[in-house]
Amino acid sequence: MSTSRSSRSYLFVPANRPERFAKAQAAGADAVILDLEDAVSIDDKDHARQQLADYLEGGGTGIVRVNSIETRWHDDDMRLCALPGVQAVMLPKANSAGDIVAARSHMPASVPLLPLIETARGMANANGIAAAPGVSRLVFGTVDFRTELGIDGDEAELLTFRSTLVLASALAEIESPVDGVTVEIGNVDLLRAACVRSRRLGFGGKLCIHPSQVGAVNAAFSPSAAELDWARRVVDLARSSPGAFQLDGKMVDAPVIARAEQLLRLAPVPAA
Repeated sequence: MSTSRSSRSYLFVPANRPERFAKAQAAGADAVILDLEDAVSIDDKDHARQQLADYLEGGGTGIVRVNSIETRWHDDDMRLCALPGVQAVMLPKANSAGDIVAARSHMPASVPLLPLIETARGMANANGIAAAPGVSRLVFGTVDFRTELGIDGDEAELLTFRSTLVLASALAEIESPVDGVTVEIGNVDLLRAACVRSRRLGFGGKLCIHPSQVGAVNAAFSPSAAELDWARRVVDLARSSPGAFQLDGKMVDAPVIARAEQLLRLAPVPAA
């Protein structure tokens, strides 16, 4: 997982497919999610957990998506998350701050928690979940959420709920949330449009279900060359122009300067 900036891309890989782990790690994603939940069949849960334990004990790393608190596999999954190499824990179907407290009681204090908001209860309790100790970032589980609420569509239909997670994250002063997957793997135009929409709404990253999606996601959640050029000019002028000033025919004041500084913090680190 990236340590120099917030992760933009989170790539899922099934925990029962160890032959795919290296490919996932090499795909360019900022973070890899080793998935014990949806990607693993009921009959293979215990075997997948052992395969993942072998990988982590052998020096592997990644985020672990455990099974939800209501399942019989959850406690064993959480014990696995004490192993070295676990960079964060993703908790599916996080419904309340109490779920966060329960999960964290089985985790090392240094390991971040990423709650998946994918139920009506979770969305209703988003403020409390975001503010719970140890939560690093909210993640929107759009597919499960749409299924529970009977929502047909991923655009305007989810606008209110996406904005709810952005607001909850800001109130809790945690990282901007991560948007859900685009299930149409081969539709690059749809993926790019989804990323642009998410970033404009205040999301900072997106879940990926295939390595081919990573590049487009990373590009969309990174400042463009034009944005960085504008930000540098704003910051440079702010040093010599106290108060408000004009740039390119637009007023620049403290909030605009803060936005420019934010963009510069997101700029890629030059290679050594």
